[in-house]
Amino acid sequence: MSGHSKWAQIKRQKGANDTKRGQIFTKLAREITIAARQGGGDPDANFRLRLAVQRARGMNMPADNINRAIARATGTGDDGSSLDEVIYEGYGAGGVAIFVEVLTDNRNRTVAELRNVFTRGGGNLGESGSVGWIFEPRGLLVVPTNGADVDELTLVLVH
Repeated sequence: MSGHSKWAQIKRQKGANDTKRGQIFTKLAREITIAARQGGGDPDANFRLRLAVQRARGMNMPADNINRAIARATGTGDDGSSLDEVIYEGYGAGGVAIFVEVLTDNRNRTVAELRNVFTRGGGNLGESGSVGWIFEPRGLLVVPTNGADVDELTLVLVH
């Protein structure tokens, strides 16, 4: 009776779901770590950390993972990895100004990869401050698409 193993089907579905959850949890843990490093490990005093923790709880991230990410950022954790938020600036094809915010554990590798991406696209990685003066910091908008075409939605938001 091939194809009738219930456990094989459960294992395949569970494995795929666990992989997706693991990727989401990794991103959320990085966000929590950066927020705690920048503003301290107290969610009541650190607005960015409070939002990151709320987002993690909304995605059903275990409290142990959240606490471990905060401990790693404040230096009380046993994990030695360090994540940094770095800003790079450059020019794309046609002289378009590009402002890139990156979360990395290795600045040298990241700058080499970004330089490669810029040159392959017909641009170049600029010096710090070369295009930063053009951009103003604004809030982050999260818009549910509800199945709408992302390109059309972007055009509506731009206008």
